[in-house]
Amino acid sequence: MEQVFFHVDMDAFYAAIEVLDHPEYRGKCLLIGGSGKRSVVATASYEARKFGIHSAMPMAQALRLCPHALVVKPRMERYHQMSSIVMDVLKRFSSSVQQISIDEAFLDMTGTQRLFGIPREAGTLLKKAVHDETGLTISVGIGPSRFIAKMASDYDKPDGLCRVSVGKEIAFIDAIGLKKLWGVGKVTQQLLAKHHITTTAELRSYQESTLQNLFGSSMGHYLYQACRGIDPGIFSSEAKSHSISTETTFAEDIRDEETLHEVLLFMSHEVMFRCLDEKQIARTVSLKLRSPDFATSTIQVTPQATLYSAEQIYQIATQLLAQKWSEGKPVRLIGLALQGLYSGTRPLQEELFEDPYQKKRKLEEVVLALQKQGKQVMKAANLPSKEE
Repeated sequence: MEQVFFHVDMDAFYAAIEVLDHPEYRGKCLLIGGSGKRSVVATASYEARKFGIHSAMPMAQALRLCPHALVVKPRMERYHQMSSIVMDVLKRFSSSVQQISIDEAFLDMTGTQRLFGIPREAGTLLKKAVHDETGLTISVGIGPSRFIAKMASDYDKPDGLCRVSVGKEIAFIDAIGLKKLWGVGKVTQQLLAKHHITTTAELRSYQESTLQNLFGSSMGHYLYQACRGIDPGIFSSEAKSHSISTETTFAEDIRDEETLHEVLLFMSHEVMFRCLDEKQIARTVSLKLRSPDFATSTIQVTPQATLYSAEQIYQIATQLLAQKWSEGKPVRLIGLALQGLYSGTRPLQEELFEDPYQKKRKLEEVVLALQKQGKQVMKAANLPSKEE
């Protein structure tokens, strides 16, 4: 049976939600992020992206590129609420949904043709279901692997739908070119150009051993497989032991601590709200870093204290970053995960004295409960009336 994977990417997610809640923002250059000197752009609307603005860019730089842009403070609770609704829709289409961030997920759609039709028909149905229930648009990439599906979702954004069939992988890779080949950023393109490699076809003319000699073992192996449309294993399936994770791949390598800290702050809130939503408590915090040469390293810690709140996870994450990363070292990807999960709302072993983070968890639980009330109201609003 032919394997079929969907990659669902919510279009300019944070900005799209702000436009949904504030119609007066529609058509404006919208930047989601803080307004402080060290703040970064979390998401930019498509209008703002035309000025060269991208996520993780320093806010000061973004405002120099687009002085008339409107800066909006992130509302992570609201974004989590909408993400949860979208994920519920995705789970109606597949029993295997792998959420990789607040606005991205993979679906294994193998063998679902009798239920939803051929892959393109299923993608169309999925897009309509998400829009009907949330008012948001998504882009869907369809491919024989997660790697191909990931790039296909970006091919026709926003509100895109692209399918790459089995046997068409190399043709698709050549169509998008080196600039759109996932994981090949500006620095890697410059390295390739020094060896007169400017197209994916030229890259395929090299043996893997030659690429590894030129660019190192990890990068050489990745490039050899990627230019052939072979999944290099970057998007592997979920581990057997359940975890809640998120990751961000930067448009440009990040080298400063402030930017990484702010990204980790967003991530800490995301994984904690997902943890609360699933009524889980985590034992372990794990940090993943990937450098421009595709070398990946991880570090984790299992603290004695129970993990209660987003603030607590953020503090641990920044400590792990300090142990694994040094100032100025380029970072291509950063990921944060909660592992060793168990069901419940109370720790396995009660502390003698109340942990100060417990109060913050209770506050986050109240926020989540309010989100769910809003979620029910939203679903009810989309139900047809008796007159209809």
